[in-house]
Amino acid sequence: MNPDRPPETVRAYLADLRHALKGAPAGLISDALADTEDHLNNEIAHNPDVPESQILASVIETYGTPQEIAEEYRDMEATIGGPFPKSEDAPERRFGFFNVVSDPRTYGALLYMLLSLVTGIFYFVWTVTGISLTIGFAILIIGIPFALLFMGSIRVLSHIEGRVVEGLLGVRMPRRLPPATQADETLWTRIRDGLSDSRTWSSMFYFLLMLPLGIAYFVTAIVGLSVSLGVTAGCFYSLLTNDASHIHVDDVPWLEHLLHTAPGLILFAFLGVLMFFVVLHIARAIGWLHGRIAEVLLVRL
Repeated sequence: MNPDRPPETVRAYLADLRHALKGAPAGLISDALADTEDHLNNEIAHNPDVPESQILASVIETYGTPQEIAEEYRDMEATIGGPFPKSEDAPERRFGFFNVVSDPRTYGALLYMLLSLVTGIFYFVWTVTGISLTIGFAILIIGIPFALLFMGSIRVLSHIEGRVVEGLLGVRMPRRLPPATQADETLWTRIRDGLSDSRTWSSMFYFLLMLPLGIAYFVTAIVGLSVSLGVTAGCFYSLLTNDASHIHVDDVPWLEHLLHTAPGLILFAFLGVLMFFVVLHIARAIGWLHGRIAEVLLVRL
C-alpha cells in the first residue's frame, strides 16, 4: 500500500480507508466502509463504460482521498458523540468504589442484563429454528429463497442487537444496515456471498451464545439486587419498628441473636448497601465485557 499513489480500484480505496481509520471504533470503521463502498459502486454502475481507475480518480477529486474521508468521519464522530458522551467542561473524576452509582453505563448495563433473558431466548430459538428449517428445506424448491430470507434476518437482527448494545452499553456499533446486494446478482451469488461472509456465522454464534449469557446475566442481576436490597430494607424495617420477629436463622443461633440486636442490624444494613455497590460494579464490568463480545462477533469490517 503506497500512500503517495492514489487507489485505482474499489478494493484498494477501501483498504486505504480502513488503514486510515486504524484505532477508531469498529462500528465507525464499518459504517465508513459501507458508505464508501455503496458510493463507489453506484458511481461504477452509472458509468459502465468508463474504466474503474478513471472513475476512482474522478471520485478522489470530488469525494476525497481515503485519508480525507477518514478525517471527516473522525470529526463527525466527535461531533455527534454517543449515548454516553463525555463532557469536556467537567473534569473527569478519579475512579472510586462509590462513584459507580453516578455512571449512567452502570444502569444501562443493569437494564441490559435484565432484558438479556428474553432477548437470549428469542435469538436462540430464532437461530436454531432457522438453521433447522434451512437444512430441512434444502432439498425443496423453497429451500433457496428460505435460506436467503434467513440469512437476511440474521443481518437485520444483528443490526438491531447492535443498536441495543450501543444504546445501553455505550459501545460504538454500526448505525446502518450492511450494504444491500446488487439487483443483478443471482440467487446462487447471494447465497454464496452470505455463506462466505464470516459475520453471518459469527452473528449466529453470538445469538446462540446469548441464551447461556442471558440466563447468567439475568440471574446475577436479580439475585444480586434482591439480596442486597432485601437485606438492607429488612434491617432498616426492623430498626425503625423495633421488631425483628420476622428474622429467623434456625441453623445459626449466634447469627439469629445478632440480627435481633441494634448493632447487628446496623452491621447487616451496611453490608447490604455494600453488596448493592458490588452488584453495580459487577453490572458495569459485565456491560464492558459484553460490549467487547458484541463488537468482535457482530461488527463487519
